[in-house]
Amino acid sequence: MPTIKLSKIAQEVLKKRYLGRNYRGEILETPRQMFERVARAVAEADRLFEAGAPVKKTAEAFEEAMCSLSFLPNSPCLMNAGRPLGQLAACFVLPIEDSLESIFQTLKDSALIHQSGGGTGFSFSRLRPNGDTILPALGVAGGPLSFIELFDKATHLIDRHRIRPGANMGILHISHPDIEEFIAAKLTPGVLCNFNISVAVDDLFVQCLHEGRDYPLVHPRTGGAVKKISSRKLLDLIAECAWKTGDPGVIFIDRINSANPVPAMGWIEATNPCGEQPLLPYESCNLGSINLTRLVENGRINYKKLDHLVHLGIHFLDNVIEINRYPFRRIEELSKSNRKVGLGLMGFADMLIMLGIPYQSNEALGLAETIMQRIQQNAEEASAELAEKRGNFPSFDHSIYPARGIKKRRNATLTTLAPTGTISIIAGVSSGIEPVFSFEVKRRVVDTVFDEVHPLYEQQSKGKKGIRPEIFQTAWDIEPAFHLKIQEAFQKHTDNAVSKTVNLPETATVDDVRDLFVAAVGKEVKGLTVYRDQSLDNQVLGACSLKSDECS
Repeated sequence: MPTIKLSKIAQEVLKKRYLGRNYRGEILETPRQMFERVARAVAEADRLFEAGAPVKKTAEAFEEAMCSLSFLPNSPCLMNAGRPLGQLAACFVLPIEDSLESIFQTLKDSALIHQSGGGTGFSFSRLRPNGDTILPALGVAGGPLSFIELFDKATHLIDRHRIRPGANMGILHISHPDIEEFIAAKLTPGVLCNFNISVAVDDLFVQCLHEGRDYPLVHPRTGGAVKKISSRKLLDLIAECAWKTGDPGVIFIDRINSANPVPAMGWIEATNPCGEQPLLPYESCNLGSINLTRLVENGRINYKKLDHLVHLGIHFLDNVIEINRYPFRRIEELSKSNRKVGLGLMGFADMLIMLGIPYQSNEALGLAETIMQRIQQNAEEASAELAEKRGNFPSFDHSIYPARGIKKRRNATLTTLAPTGTISIIAGVSSGIEPVFSFEVKRRVVDTVFDEVHPLYEQQSKGKKGIRPEIFQTAWDIEPAFHLKIQEAFQKHTDNAVSKTVNLPETATVDDVRDLFVAAVGKEVKGLTVYRDQSLDNQVLGACSLKSDECS
């Protein structure tokens, strides 16, 4: 097995959050033992499909990929595989119907999911608006926002003593009568700290916006229009609030459903907390990411190694579906029926630096498409190979694939581009497909603060050639429109969605944000999230530009 090369911050993250402990809180395993635990547990699924399966060999392959930091699964898998809890999925979507019974059942269910390390997404669009009559008590409804605040407070209470805080996505359809209140919800400091929020934008709104028409707000219980509002006014409000706080984002809900691989199973209304995983109600998904920096050899990309890691990753993630201990039977049934997985990547920006390619360049765009197309193609091949041995996913006949002439497919979806926040720290690389946020930062891990210098930047600065600013671009050196181009390049070859933040400088205007939302409509993206530098007082990291040589 390769030597595990971990930075000090990675070692601290593993100690604080991942390594097994006894009842006294004493650490029981090393990082290598953690990877061995995960590999053995996940490889055991092979026995369910093949008598005499070479489980030991498979476990060694999984372990080698993780120890070399070439591939890492999502955090719940690293934490819980081979341990009593056994809940390995990161992403869940739960339904909320317009009744107290449904609301509080979902609140309970989400609490148990958070306790196991998962994140939850909800659509509150079915709830009646604020002030609506409640029969037979003849009271009035508090509206979706009152219940989002309830879920937020519950998340805080559940997670305040835990080292992995709960994460939520709250979504409201743009036609809901309370949409303006929802859009402005996070303007009050300290509100909805455990939620990302997004507006579900439909094609009708986009059409009204293009034609300068008013857009109808519809009562979710009666289905009748309650009033019409200027589509431009709604967009302006979204842009203003996103400019001030980074929220809300938007998801293009009709576009997401046009790509739904199992439309007969239902309508997608929500995503996981970071927006990259659209899911049906009661569906879950497990994720894993390939570290692109491990593919760079002598200034070139080893595509054969990429192909190998994709096949290994799909095998790993499909196994996770089998050994996972699901929080509820209903989630297990739907998750095993569709068998969605999300293989993605991390270290894209670091890979570009290693290749000498500026992030903001046509070469980077082309490489993004090439790599993702190759991942998608190999993932489809790997899923077909698994289907030969294990069968198609159970809802295959209700999916889009038979009509496309596809006969073998083990998983309804295969690829997702997640933010890889913590696992990219463990791997010591840039997160997901994002540019490097800053090359010199202070980073807090639970109760410890680290001064962190990007290793490639540090290595270059100590060399004779010095720093090449065109290569070492931060998120703030990239034009906002180019962030969107990168997102689109990856989305073209991704089953699910892409987690990507479009960063804007502090000097950006509300008009700049509005223009980005309009531009996103014409791109092949499933949503948009923006963040303007210094728009939040508690910003974790500050902008650092090599051009000005100053960090804030």
